[in-house]
Amino acid sequence: MAKFNDSGKVIGGMIVGGLIGGALGLLFAPYKGSRTRKLLANGAKDMAGEIKSKMKEKASELRDKAEELEDLAKEKVHKVVSSVNHK
Repeated sequence: MAKFNDSGKVIGGMIVGGLIGGALGLLFAPYKGSRTRKLLANGAKDMAGEIKSKMKEKASELRDKAEELEDLAKEKVHKVVSSVNHK
């Protein structure tokens, strides 16, 4: 559960950092508005892709952990059933 909270903090920090960076970029932009908007849009798409990739990675890790726990539970049940059958 702690890892989930840490991941949420990292993602939240990335989003807040992106918003702050975008605001500062608009204030001090060396380019005209249309080019700046295009750069911001591309940056947002890149960030969304990174977040999507990270979420897929975490979902895969969670599935793997669930499968491990399922296998462990089946093993425990099998041991209990075997123990009961021997008695």
